[in-house]
Amino acid sequence: MEKKRAAFAGTWYPSSAEACKTEIQKFLSEKSGPATGDFAAGIVPHAGWVYSGSIACRTIASLVPSGQTPVHTIVLFGAHMHQQSEPFIMTKGSIETPFGDIEVDGQLVEMLAENISIRKRTPSRFVNENTLELQYPFIKYFFPDAKIVVCGVAPSFFAPIIGSMAVETANALKRQIRVIGSTDMTHYGADFGFTPAGSGKNAVEWVKTKNDAAAIDAMRSIDDKAIVAQGLSHHNMCCPGAAAATAAAAKKMGANRAHLIDYTTSFDKTRSDSFVGYTGLLYGQN
Repeated sequence: MEKKRAAFAGTWYPSSAEACKTEIQKFLSEKSGPATGDFAAGIVPHAGWVYSGSIACRTIASLVPSGQTPVHTIVLFGAHMHQQSEPFIMTKGSIETPFGDIEVDGQLVEMLAENISIRKRTPSRFVNENTLELQYPFIKYFFPDAKIVVCGVAPSFFAPIIGSMAVETANALKRQIRVIGSTDMTHYGADFGFTPAGSGKNAVEWVKTKNDAAAIDAMRSIDDKAIVAQGLSHHNMCCPGAAAATAAAAKKMGANRAHLIDYTTSFDKTRSDSFVGYTGLLYGQN
C-alpha cells in the first residue's frame, strides 16, 4: 500500500509514539481539557505542538463520541491555498504517524471525486502540509480504527460545496464521520508583511480583540460565506477555505451551535513583534 511519509515528525511534533502520548496526556490535563457532548466537527490550529498542540489536541479529543457509535472516517480539510487554487484530495493508500498508519477511505474519496471537480493526488505526490500533518497523530490516537479523507480547500465559493458534498457522500455510504478544519488565525508582524496596528502591546491587543475576534465570530455563526470573506479581507485566517468547508459540513450534519475550546497566540509563548493567533472551536447541536 502506497504511503504518505511524515515530513514534520521530530521537528514540529515528536517522532515517537511514546513521546507523542506523553505530550497528548499533558495537553488533555491543561485548562478545561476536552469538551463534553457530541460534536460533529471542529476547527483546529496547526503550528508546532509547542505553540498550538494543546488546543488542537483538546479540540480533536472532544470529537470522540460519548456513546458506543464508532466513527468510521475522519474528513480533514486544510492547506495554504489562494482563492484561485484548485482543491485536491489524497486518493488512496495510507498516512504515516508515530502511532501507526491511517488508511485513506478510498471508496468515499472516489465517490466524492465523481461528484465534484477536484485534483487527485496519490500519497507519493501529495504535498507536505503542516496544516494537515500536524493533526494526523491526534487523529490516529483518538480514532485508532478510523479511516481518513484528506482534502486541500481553497478560500472560494467552492469551499462550502466541498464540505456539504463530503457529508452527502458519507451519508450515501452510511459512514459515521467527524470533520476537522485546520487553520491558524492572524499572522501579524513584519515577518508576515502585516502590521496595520503597529507593534507592541497595542498590536497584540488589536489582533486578539478585533481581528481574530471577528474571524471567530464568523466561525461561531457557522456562516461559511462570512468565514471566507473574513479570511480574504482581514488576513485573520490562513486557511479560510478549510474553515468554511468545515462549517458547511457541520451545518449539513445538523450542527446549530458552536463551542469555543480556547484561543491564544504565539506571543503568549514567545514575545515577538511577529506572532500568530490560534483557536479551537467545535460544532454540535443544542
